[in-house]
Amino acid sequence: MIRFLLVCAAGAAGTGARYLVSLGAARWLGTRFPFGTLTVNVAGSFLLAVITVLGLEAGALSPDVRVVLAVGVMGGFTTYSSFNQETLGFLQRGALLQALAYLGLTATSCLVAGVLGTALARWATGA
Repeated sequence: MIRFLLVCAAGAAGTGARYLVSLGAARWLGTRFPFGTLTVNVAGSFLLAVITVLGLEAGALSPDVRVVLAVGVMGGFTTYSSFNQETLGFLQRGALLQALAYLGLTATSCLVAGVLGTALARWATGA
């Protein structure tokens, strides 16, 4: 029961962080493209890869801490549903090129971020 409550609290923290990052991205980069969602999903892909390596390969995180960070914080921080809704919005407005660019940029950037996060965590821990 404690693990469940910690995951819930961590999810709330991740959601708050997502909100703040999205606001910052909108202020810095504008609102014509969903930079906030892109930023949180790329950063979340990187951080989840680091957490996974630290927890599962390097043994640097206990199973409880790994679950709280991966499921709670990162689950609240990243957002597939917003990405999907924003892509649908592009399509509904007839902005096919923007939709395709967003799809490609998100998938590619998140994959690269995950690879970099994994490599960094393995390098840092010798795992």
